[in-house]
Amino acid sequence: MQYFEDIEIGHKARFGAYEVTRDEVVAFAGKYDPQPFHLSDEAAAETHFGRLSASGWHTCAMTMAMVVGNLKANRQAGLGSPGIDELRWLKPVYPGDTLTCETEILDKRVSRSRPEMGSYRSRMTVLNQHGERVMTFISIALIRTRPLD
Repeated sequence: MQYFEDIEIGHKARFGAYEVTRDEVVAFAGKYDPQPFHLSDEAAAETHFGRLSASGWHTCAMTMAMVVGNLKANRQAGLGSPGIDELRWLKPVYPGDTLTCETEILDKRVSRSRPEMGSYRSRMTVLNQHGERVMTFISIALIRTRPLD
């Protein structure tokens, strides 16, 4: 199990591979972000996107799927998150893209009021298959400290 004490400031990791499908882009947009350029090839062709593109919120959801998969693989003693900072959508995400994540640990601290937990901040960069940055944000994660046996 990976605990707060195991998190190293400056550590970088790359993980995930999420294939973006047209059906998923349209289904997500239809339910959560029904703007024409997320729903219709014809409407998208009339915009700066040029073709059907994924909602930025869908990009966040796909990223979260990769993050959770990575947390499970590393057996992290995670406790959720109070939020993210500095979310930026840098390039459109299109059906056919494959997304991956890169993360770097920026800092960490033990909670003063709850010493059984700590938090750390990491810079998340989401890349497409060409290595182009499509989204960035600063993640704030809560994690258990190592239990005293």
